[in-house]
Amino acid sequence: MRQAGAPSLMHGVIVSLVSMSIVAVTLLFWQLLPGAVSGFVLTGPFLATGLYAISQKVEKNEATHFGDIVQAWRHGGRCLLTLGLILVLAATAWVLFSVLMFHFFIDTPIGGPREFLRYVLSQNDQTFLLWTVLGGLGSALAFAISVVSLPLLIERDVDTRQAIHASVRAVGHNPITMLWWAMTIMVLTGLSFITLMLGFIFLYPLLGHASWHVYRDLIDSSELPLHTRADEA
Repeated sequence: MRQAGAPSLMHGVIVSLVSMSIVAVTLLFWQLLPGAVSGFVLTGPFLATGLYAISQKVEKNEATHFGDIVQAWRHGGRCLLTLGLILVLAATAWVLFSVLMFHFFIDTPIGGPREFLRYVLSQNDQTFLLWTVLGGLGSALAFAISVVSLPLLIERDVDTRQAIHASVRAVGHNPITMLWWAMTIMVLTGLSFITLMLGFIFLYPLLGHASWHVYRDLIDSSELPLHTRADEA
């Protein structure tokens, strides 16, 4: 982040503004609140694509600039967009599921965010417990398929299936380490929520750059082909 401060913080500012927009919408339509927050977390790794590319250049002691972000999306190509679409669809499905579940199965009258928060803190409803468990399982699955696959797609010429398989295998081989990493992400994301999303300005790029090093430490991709870049051809 010291070597690529401006592009890094730009990601944080964008994510912070998007998060604020989501919160503003949920204040008007509180039914979206449960799914929107967790759904946004599912797509977080995909939004950090530019940060992975910046980290790669810093690793090579190369100069970084805003154009690296655009190049990252171009080099990722169809496979990157496919994986991103999977995460977006999963997040959207979770939002819709949450809305339907709370509409049809929660009997407690909830008229807004405050009533919803009061319900969360005071309820003993098995329906909410089920929602929490399902949300945790969904988040764990999204974490497993994306934690390595996204930076792998940035650096190496692999397809979506190979990237997802490598990511799931890396998590399976390092369960304790990845559990701690997932908890770290949750804690820092929670801190960002507590600071009214302003924490994302610094913490999101920090997590994005750290995720690149997680990828580097977890797997050896040296035998996989590198992307052929136009500026290197």
